[in-house]
Amino acid sequence: MTATTAPAGTTPPVIRPSQALRLTSGRLPKWAPWAILAASAAIAAVVIGIFAISAGEFNIGGWAVLTAIAYLVLITVISSLVEGRRKGVDRLVTGVVATAFAIAMVPLVSVAITVVVNGVAGLSAEFFSSSMRNVVGEGGGALHAIVGTVLITLAAAIISIPIGIFTAIYLIEYGNDSRLARGITFLVDVMTGIPSIVAGLFAYALFAIFFEPGIRMGIMGSIALSVLMIPVVVRSTEEMLRLVPNELREASYALGVPKWLTIAKVVLPTSIAGITTGVMLSISRVIGETAPLLLTAGVATSMNYNLFDGRMMTLPVFAYSQYMNQGIPAQAYIDRAWAAALVLIVLVMLLNLIARIVAKVFSPKLGR
Repeated sequence: MTATTAPAGTTPPVIRPSQALRLTSGRLPKWAPWAILAASAAIAAVVIGIFAISAGEFNIGGWAVLTAIAYLVLITVISSLVEGRRKGVDRLVTGVVATAFAIAMVPLVSVAITVVVNGVAGLSAEFFSSSMRNVVGEGGGALHAIVGTVLITLAAAIISIPIGIFTAIYLIEYGNDSRLARGITFLVDVMTGIPSIVAGLFAYALFAIFFEPGIRMGIMGSIALSVLMIPVVVRSTEEMLRLVPNELREASYALGVPKWLTIAKVVLPTSIAGITTGVMLSISRVIGETAPLLLTAGVATSMNYNLFDGRMMTLPVFAYSQYMNQGIPAQAYIDRAWAAALVLIVLVMLLNLIARIVAKVFSPKLGR
């Protein structure tokens, strides 16, 4: 085999780095999308500004929409002309996905900023150290609501987690697509979509059978929340158990290990990270419920540590009652409502952070 060499006296062409970024090279430079976005924003600002002269107000929402449309059109046309039709379609789809993400983030960021700005005004040492007992107007705090939220949610988790995990274990390990398993799956799907007020009515009706009508207790709120938590725990645990390779089960069976011990020592430890994440997310889903707790736990102004005796306040109900039943001065009630909402959001964020930490710590380590 002979090697091909360049003719004597000739040198191969040298491509300079600056030439690789030219539009004629068939590839847009990295700064081109951002430049197109800036140009689209400028064009949209001019158009919206013309209408703002007559309307008297610059429409920020219209400017954002027009900017997105102009960017998608320009990036698709320019990329198709320079890079080809396939790359142009790829940039169009990328722009649509990025736009959809930005639209989804708008309400989240807006709510977060609004709650933080308005909630900080109501935060104080008294807010975390006192209740609303004998407080009218300014002063008072939400300690009784924070304690009630923790106790009711903890009791709901104690009820829901074992039931949800054992149900998922039966469906995956023992159900074998039987009629009972299909029926349970159907009921879990139905429970996933029930309104939260229905769960509250169920708990209220259940306790009204054994006690007098009109009773309110913290444990009633826990049962109502557990009705909402169980299907989430079942579904998340199901998906995690499905991800466990069958080879691990078969290897355990080949060593003579019973099925129940295989589940306890092999299947659950392998999927514990995902199961913990699903449990934490289910707790985050119910900790902010208001309607079922209004029916079951009721409204209280004093500290109550007993789930089985008397009404118990929670943060969602506290925020609702403070905002809806404003006294004098009204601003004090509004500040307490926003502060309770901020504390509730912080609790949910902490739960999600704990879920991520647990998932990272307990996830199976590779390369052992």
